[in-house]
Amino acid sequence: MKPLFKQTLAGLRVLLVFTVLLGVVYPLGVWAVSRIPGLEGNAEGSIITRNGQAVGSSRIGVDPVAADPAKDPWFHNRPSAGSKDALGPGDPSSSGPSNKGPYNEDLVAAIGERKKLVAAREGVQESQVPADAVTASGSGMDPAISVAYADLQIPRVARNTGLSEEKVRQLVAENTSGAGIGVPGVNVLKVNLAVRDAAGGAH
Repeated sequence: MKPLFKQTLAGLRVLLVFTVLLGVVYPLGVWAVSRIPGLEGNAEGSIITRNGQAVGSSRIGVDPVAADPAKDPWFHNRPSAGSKDALGPGDPSSSGPSNKGPYNEDLVAAIGERKKLVAAREGVQESQVPADAVTASGSGMDPAISVAYADLQIPRVARNTGLSEEKVRQLVAENTSGAGIGVPGVNVLKVNLAVRDAAGGAH
């Protein structure tokens, strides 16, 4: 009985030690590191606030909805595979890819429909619509779009906000950074907030 008792006692000690280390010390350590200046924002979801109110995350792209589609003042994200509508918006609580191959008939049809809708919205030929405007990402929630897609939307945004195209182009440049591995991208939420501020308020 004594060897069994000793083994049980040793097991309980190991359990207690690892419970304290992994259940208390480690979580507190991770939390403490997340409080370091410069890391806190990322740990809290990279939330962007205006006037003390959260307006979104710089790392999660949720396509804006215009109050009047005929006078749409917003830059738009890539489409979401999980959206019922061709161009979105998607649901950030249930994002993900379509898992359809490039020759899937449904995907090809969806891309064709998206291309027509984007071309009509921006007043351009379908051949001018960039790939990221009609294809969803793996997450379905990319926060950034290509510079080409942003450039395509500049005339409409300028026209519907009253800003000059030069000013909108400047705001796009100010909100362009590396997206992915050395690929420039425009953060849609940030540029929309900049456009709204420059235009004097909400639209």
